[in-house]
Amino acid sequence: MNNQTNLFIAIAGNIGVGKSTLTGLLSKRFGWEPFYEANAENPYLADFYTDMQRWSFHSQVFFLGKRLEHHHQLLQHPGSVVQDRTVYEDAEIFARNLHDRGQMSDRDYDAYHRLYAAISAFLPPPHLVIYLQASVEQLMAHIHRRGREFERNISPDYLAQLNSLYDDWISRWTACPVLTIPMDGIDFLQNGHDFAHIASQVEAALTPQPINVPGD
Repeated sequence: MNNQTNLFIAIAGNIGVGKSTLTGLLSKRFGWEPFYEANAENPYLADFYTDMQRWSFHSQVFFLGKRLEHHHQLLQHPGSVVQDRTVYEDAEIFARNLHDRGQMSDRDYDAYHRLYAAISAFLPPPHLVIYLQASVEQLMAHIHRRGREFERNISPDYLAQLNSLYDDWISRWTACPVLTIPMDGIDFLQNGHDFAHIASQVEAALTPQPINVPGD
């Protein structure tokens, strides 16, 4: 594995895919400091799921600010960090989807995206993005199992649209390497072999490749 002492690993993926769980497991496995998504702290989130049109801008700006706080903290952290959801997803996935669905106005989306573009231009990218990819059926099962009240009304159609945007974003992402992990049939919390396989993939992705020198 990369012997840097200040690695920045980011875990991306749809709602309910297992980002927080994997963040915790990888932090224990490799001794990385975990930075979790601030769901419980967002004062707009319950209102957002009740009335997306009214509260989408407020909720997205809160998440953007919280993610930026995390970026500042992780940049100040002396060791390696693993982040549960990236700042990029807020704009590339969730705000874009809300606008596409007519649940964020053109004016609000333009203001939000200008703010995001201005700030993200100064953000250092992660050393690795781990993209957890799952079917809508898998996501719905996870969401139901964890039983968060404010997530009960999330529809399969909403998750499917987010999945499409995630795949599109990852296909265009070039700022750092991406490790895509298909999650259907995987249970890295209950199955130690599944987690060990993921951990080995992460190690391999962070291991520098040898440079071939002509004449060697």
